[in-house]
Amino acid sequence: MASSSATEPGVRLSDRTRRSPLSLRAMVLLMHVLFVGAVFMLDSTLDRRIHEEPWYIGVYGVLVLVTLVQYFYTAGSSPGYVIDVMQAGGRMHATFVNTATLSKQSSSKHGSLKSPTNRPQLEKLSPVSSSSSWLHHVVDLYPPGSSNRDWTCAYCKIIQPPRTRHCHDCDKCVLQFDHHCVWLGTCIGKNNHCRFWWYIFQETILCTWTVALYIESLHLDIDDKAWWKDFIGVIMLAVLIFILLFLLLLLMFHSYIALTNQTTYEVARRKRIFYLRGIPDRVHPFSKGICRNIYDFCFSRQNGFVLEAVPPLEELEARAIPYTCRDIICCRCC
Repeated sequence: MASSSATEPGVRLSDRTRRSPLSLRAMVLLMHVLFVGAVFMLDSTLDRRIHEEPWYIGVYGVLVLVTLVQYFYTAGSSPGYVIDVMQAGGRMHATFVNTATLSKQSSSKHGSLKSPTNRPQLEKLSPVSSSSSWLHHVVDLYPPGSSNRDWTCAYCKIIQPPRTRHCHDCDKCVLQFDHHCVWLGTCIGKNNHCRFWWYIFQETILCTWTVALYIESLHLDIDDKAWWKDFIGVIMLAVLIFILLFLLLLLMFHSYIALTNQTTYEVARRKRIFYLRGIPDRVHPFSKGICRNIYDFCFSRQNGFVLEAVPPLEELEARAIPYTCRDIICCRCC
């Protein structure tokens, strides 16, 4: 009896955790049905337009379906957890960027990588990440002189690569952590940031089209049109316009950070992230040019887990030099 009563709270907690994403996604689905369904209720001419212009309503219906599919696809995707990379082992390929450059830097006049804790002590500190290969690569990704206390997760006790952060909602360390999206019920990180961008892009188009349909329905001059339809239409149109403005700002912001290879967390907490301190505000340390940034943003999943190193200080100082006419002609930003 004691054992069963002790396990019941855990079972209830896990059930509540399991039900939470389901109820959230059901609410999102209900909101789409409500706003889209209200269009057909308020506009009495849509039945005629379906017969006269079936392609118009057909394309709109396809857009609604594709947006919902993209929502569930993104909500069910993994952002890329550090523990998954470590457990993958030989089954998955991990690419470590610029480790050779940093190895040369660490063996230069600055001396070897300084850390108050040596490798055996790190393995004791992080039993989950006791692989010497993992420790070797992660250590080489950081600038010389970094302390292990800066890149060891206080919750998971995992050695974190750069751009990684522990998410308290997911209770895992996320690669290239952007933010935890309450709307989706999951983190946005290395593996699903592109999917998230496509979702808000499709949602923006759908919301814009729906706003246009609401405006058309309010402009209808029909004698038998009830006043309450106009009242409901105005309220729902106001809510949709507010949502549309939010989506447009969100889409522009995530387009900007995709072009510059940044994350929301890095933009918001730039001065608090230890390896970004001292870097000029105009310099984006992980940017490889617009074209390469777009490629990595869209196809990073296909290339495996890419762990990016913090570029050397000399390279970051060179990027801070103002652009010249020759740089613009040569497309230095690309």
